Amino acid sequence: MTSPADNASPELVHLDVADGVGTITLDSPANRNALSAQLRRELLAHLGAALADDAVRVIVLTHTGRVFCAGMDLKESRGAGAQGQGVNEVPAILERIWTAPKPVVARLSGPARAGGVGLVAACDIAVAAEDATFAFSEVRIGVVPAVISVTVLPRLLPRAAHELFLTGETFDARRAAAIGLINSAVPVDGLDAEIDRYVSALRLGAPGALAGTKEMLRRERPATMAEDFARMQELSAGYFAGEEGQEGIRAFAEKRPPSWVGG
Repeated sequence: MTSPADNASPELVHLDVADGVGTITLDSPANRNALSAQLRRELLAHLGAALADDAVRVIVLTHTGRVFCAGMDLKESRGAGAQGQGVNEVPAILERIWTAPKPVVARLSGPARAGGVGLVAACDIAVAAEDATFAFSEVRIGVVPAVISVTVLPRLLPRAAHELFLTGETFDARRAAAIGLINSAVPVDGLDAEIDRYVSALRLGAPGALAGTKEMLRRERPATMAEDFARMQELSAGYFAGEEGQEGIRAFAEKRPPSWVGG
């Protein structure tokens, strides 16, 4: 894969595609995978490449080194004015993950802080090793967790959000699962098996149906239940009558896997 970065600089984010899975790896351990300008640029480019590749059914976001992502690169933030802050580029990354038509799974074998937690929250599914830790550390350096709140707040229990955003305290993976930030906290030696379990389950879904389900989950609910049912009835009937739906129904009747399984 050609690096989207300047050829003179080693690539900080890698994309590998195998067996229907696009694995995007943050590989800047020297600065704890902080969201530097180069890492942001490469991450966005590789997300775009994975989403455009029909061979990719599921995206896994992972990392090298001890830390998943330490948040913004504060060395680059020092001395810059509001318009020159790297955080201005983060919404495009979080939105690309959140609105991706393909499922995105986060794999953490180490800590996430601040903007790194925003990345985790943007993913559809997140699995962490039990000894991974998390913190919204922004207030402790005099800033506000504003941008990441867009992806984090829909995941977190409200009481937990107030506590953890305001105190900046560190919490473990088990609590992260309990408050909705991640799906599962497992022993580190079981991390890859848990990721494989989720990926295998996701690959059983039809690509179009997965994209449609993600869009449905993001929708704004109308004012009345009747209007909501009307919209969802139309959506459901369209998928039942669609190409994937009809193939799935035939496969069920014929006791065989549908065409997208194993593709």
